[in-house]
Amino acid sequence: MRIDEFLSDEEIGIQAIKHALKALRKRHLVEEGAHAPAFVALSKPIASQGSEWKDKAENLELELQQCYKAQARLSEQLVVEVAESRAAKSLVQEKEALIPTLEHDLSQARDECARLASVLEEKTKALELLIGENKELKSQYEEMRTRAVNAEAENKTLVDRWMLQKMQDAERLNEANALYEDMLGKLKASGLEQLARQQVDGVVRQSEEGAEYYVEPIIPKTCKHRIPAHDGGCAAIVFENSSGKLVSGGQDHTVKTWDSTTGRLIQTYNGCLGSVLDLSITHDNRSIIAASSSNNLYVWDANSGRVRHTLTGHKDKVCAVDVSRLSARHVVSSGYDRTIKVWDLNKGYCVNTLMFPSNCNTLSFSPDGQTIFSGHVDGHLRLWDIQTGKLLSEVAAHSSAVTSISLSRNGNTILTSGRDNLHNLFDTRTLEVWGTLRASENRVASNWSRSCISADNNYVAAGSVDGSVHVWSISNGNIVSTLKEHTGSVLCCSWSGLGKPLATSDRNGVICMWT
Repeated sequence: MRIDEFLSDEEIGIQAIKHALKALRKRHLVEEGAHAPAFVALSKPIASQGSEWKDKAENLELELQQCYKAQARLSEQLVVEVAESRAAKSLVQEKEALIPTLEHDLSQARDECARLASVLEEKTKALELLIGENKELKSQYEEMRTRAVNAEAENKTLVDRWMLQKMQDAERLNEANALYEDMLGKLKASGLEQLARQQVDGVVRQSEEGAEYYVEPIIPKTCKHRIPAHDGGCAAIVFENSSGKLVSGGQDHTVKTWDSTTGRLIQTYNGCLGSVLDLSITHDNRSIIAASSSNNLYVWDANSGRVRHTLTGHKDKVCAVDVSRLSARHVVSSGYDRTIKVWDLNKGYCVNTLMFPSNCNTLSFSPDGQTIFSGHVDGHLRLWDIQTGKLLSEVAAHSSAVTSISLSRNGNTILTSGRDNLHNLFDTRTLEVWGTLRASENRVASNWSRSCISADNNYVAAGSVDGSVHVWSISNGNIVSTLKEHTGSVLCCSWSGLGKPLATSDRNGVICMWT
């Protein structure tokens, strides 16, 4: 409607200009016609004044020419204004076409602004809530930190009290050991030495024929035999039960038995496909079991030397093995596949598998044959139920890997050795440390270095990386003997159940018998 009105005004303007030009021409013609008779009449009487009037006529013609020029300029101006009017009209049309789009965008912008205002309000409320929660958490944190500081102070006090109690217990234990040694001396003096030898922890040790075979251990000081037993190293030695025969295993994939009295080789067992890392013998001395780096265990008949079983199932090297002291049937082994396996020798296969997060370096059956102790790379000593596979107890025994576990003959004490160069004595009933043996020059050689306890539970022997063997007295924790014969790192120590000798083996494959 507005465009039509705009066009009508333009047409009216054009028509008005045209009408004005026509009127101006008409007026000019009328004036020419009106003035013509006057010019004629006047030209006669005033001929004398012709030159003056001629000048006026020329002036009038000049004015007329100027009027024509003004008319031409107005016409040109009109054309320009008409063109500008048309361009303005086109621009107005374009702007009017953009108006709906801009109105739609404006509506959307208003809606978005409203939505953002709502979101901002929600976020503001959430921020206020978080600020409140943060203040509350800070308050709780300060309270917990205060409680932690108090608990730490209380814990330190308890540790100090506990250490004091342990020191008092150790003093009482030393007094009891001194009293025991004094009483033992009196018994020997009164002629009861024979009875003291027969009774060790209430058990009378006798041979099958009934003759006494138990001999009181002595402190070893002299190397009686030095035997080049294996090529490449000997990591496992063990005495037969109630016998002087020593069984050894080495990196040359062989197992051998030796006469500890003469140092003579008795028999060689072949068939193992890897290095022998540990050995165990059934309580009846009929079977020898070897843990091997070939991921298998090998069971030989001790008399015939033939392989009875090859126990397969471990996915990595088998580094420890032990057999129950109550039955020749059950065997346990541990490998670097983070498993402990329970085997039935009568059936020749695995009957239970225990899994754990840290590799096990060593293990030992408990006296009752129902539980086992295991020493791990993480330094922990663990107690397991072999029937259910349940972890019964766990204690941090060492700051580094546990390398050896040795159970005393009375079953009350368990000796652990670790890469932290400590040898700890635990009470098997409570898994509490009641003694620690150490020496500045004693350094454990490997993750499978084995230490041992003497048959009378009075001494501990452990090898060192410098080739020496240290013997401690359990009663006072002092070194009573340092044995130096090996030229390589000592890997294993084993004390005969008869009380003597002490056998040790090194990385060069040499076995020494000490008396």
